[in-house]
Amino acid sequence: MTTQAVTMVRLYLTEGQHQYQHIMQYLHDEAHVAGVTAFRGIAGFGQSGAMHSSTLLDMSLDLPLIMEFFDRPEKIESVLEHLNQLIKPGHIVSWPATINTGE
Repeated sequence: MTTQAVTMVRLYLTEGQHQYQHIMQYLHDEAHVAGVTAFRGIAGFGQSGAMHSSTLLDMSLDLPLIMEFFDRPEKIESVLEHLNQLIKPGHIVSWPATINTGE
């Protein structure tokens, strides 16, 4: 099995910020990253300490969202330059990884 070096990126957002669709469109239509997955959390809190959660009685519209994507390190570098202008500091995490190329 052969592998290729990639950079994984995780974005921490909330539904209430209304950034999700804009960022997804950018990653798909302009940046053309290799793959994106978006997760909707059931609960979470950030720096403010305010708990955001989903219950049967109170469906919050400000739940946590996580977007993960990966691509070649040099491509991710330029993508992060753009995203750093849109997303608050401390809400983007990245790390080196490898993918199997199937060859």
